[in-house]
Amino acid sequence: MRKTKGFTFLKIFPPPLKISLTRPRPFRAYSFVPFSPLALLDPTILTIGGIVLGVAIIERILERWGVIDLVNQFAKVMRFILPVTFYSALIYFFATFMF
Repeated sequence: MRKTKGFTFLKIFPPPLKISLTRPRPFRAYSFVPFSPLALLDPTILTIGGIVLGVAIIERILERWGVIDLVNQFAKVMRFILPVTFYSALIYFFATFMF
């Protein structure tokens, strides 16, 4: 009959390394992604702003030419479109900008 050989638990599984009592040095972390005005250079917002600015310039040119009826129609339409455009662009900006 063969003799069985026994293993102790410590021979199979080595003891865990002792955790050092010294704490790691604290370090300061800086964020390189602060709120920046360059974030406003989004192409969508620039396009919307360009369209609104273009309509305002066209309105002024028509006013100089003396086409007051057409200018009044532009003013009525823009009274509704400008606030909607502004708030839409604001919502779009905050929805897509990562803080």
